[in-house]
Amino acid sequence: MKPAKVLLSGGSGLIGSALIEALYFQSITTLRLVRNRPDPFRGLVRWDARASDLDQFLPSIPQSFLPLDAAIHLSGASVAGHRWTPAYRRELRESRVATTQALCKMLVGMPQPPGVLVCASAIGIYGNRGDEILNESSRPGQGFLADLCQEWEAAAQLAEKAGIRVVHLRFGVVLSKSGGALAKLLPIFKLGLGGNLGNGEQWMSWVSLPDVVRAILFAVETEGLRGPINVVSPNPVTNAAFTRTLGRVLHRPTILPVPAAALRLIFGEMAEETMLASERVVPMRLSDEGFRFQHEAIEPALRAVLAD
Repeated sequence: MKPAKVLLSGGSGLIGSALIEALYFQSITTLRLVRNRPDPFRGLVRWDARASDLDQFLPSIPQSFLPLDAAIHLSGASVAGHRWTPAYRRELRESRVATTQALCKMLVGMPQPPGVLVCASAIGIYGNRGDEILNESSRPGQGFLADLCQEWEAAAQLAEKAGIRVVHLRFGVVLSKSGGALAKLLPIFKLGLGGNLGNGEQWMSWVSLPDVVRAILFAVETEGLRGPINVVSPNPVTNAAFTRTLGRVLHRPTILPVPAAALRLIFGEMAEETMLASERVVPMRLSDEGFRFQHEAIEPALRAVLAD
C-alpha cells in the first residue's frame, strides 16, 4: 500500500535528498527530523536523538502530519574517508545505534505508531568474504564494521516487539555523481590517474541511486518484506572490472593502481574493511518479492548516473 504520510530522518544526505524528491513527486506528505532551522508547518521538526523527549516532541508536530503511515531512518555519519580513531568509532556508533534506539522509542510512544519502519544498514555486516556469494541468510562477518552493523540492526528491536514491521536496508556502494564513492573518484579518473585499489580482485557490490530510492519505496509498500534486504545490483563486479568500466565510460586510461599498503598506511582499518574488503552480495529478498532493477549491469548504470 502506498503511504500517504512518512517520517524521514537523515534527509540531508545523498540518499535522503533523492528520496525527498521522489516523495514530493508522488505527493507523499513528509515529516522531516532536522537539527537546525525547524519549520513545523513545512514538515521540518527539530529533533535531537541524544536529548529526545517525546512529551516535548509530539506537541511540535502539526496534526495534519499525523498519524504516520511509515518511518524511514537514514541517519549515520560517513564510514568511508575517515580513519577510525577511537573518537570517530564512538561517533559512528552513536549516529547509528543511539539514534535508532531513540527513534524507535519515539515511534512506539506515539498514540498511533506507523505500520512500518525502514532503517538504513550496510553490506559491511558480511565482512571480507572473498569470492563467497552472500545473501540475506548469510552469517555476519568479523571486524568493526560488521559488529557495528549488527548493533545497528539490533537497535530496532523495540519497534519490532511493539508490532511495527521493520526492514533493514543493507546498502552496497551507491553510484551517483552527486556524492558517495563515485563522486570522489571522478576527478581522479577524469585526469587519467585512476586505477585498481590494491590487486583489484575484491568484489564490489554496487547499486545506482535511482534504484536505491525505488527499493526504499518498495520496502515501505511491500508487506511481505521484513528484516534485512540487500540493496545491491544482481551483478556485483570486481574492483578491477569497475575500474576498467569507469575508465571506458570516461574515455580515460586506468593504469595507476593504488597499492594496498598505501591505503592501509593512509586510512588504517577503514581501508581494510571498505576499500579492500571483498563482498560479493546479491539481492535475493528483493528479487523474490518481484523487485526489478533499472540498472543491473555496471556499464549502463555508470553511463546513466553520469549523464543525469
